[in-house]
Amino acid sequence: METSRSRQAGGPAVTTLLGLFFVAGAATNSIGGFTGLDPMFRMTSGAIAVACLLILIVRFVLRRKDERRC
Repeated sequence: METSRSRQAGGPAVTTLLGLFFVAGAATNSIGGFTGLDPMFRMTSGAIAVACLLILIVRFVLRRKDERRC
């Protein structure tokens, strides 16, 4: 009856939000060079995109490990 930690830490909604933040950060970082955005803003949005990508990868790996245990 115990629910796994990865399922308690969020579900499809969290994954969707992380994906949206990743796309928004990556788009801002890449398009910012053409539109003349401040480099610090672009680097911050790129860092957010990288952080979201890493979290998504960790969540995927943990979810795969949980599925293999069952």
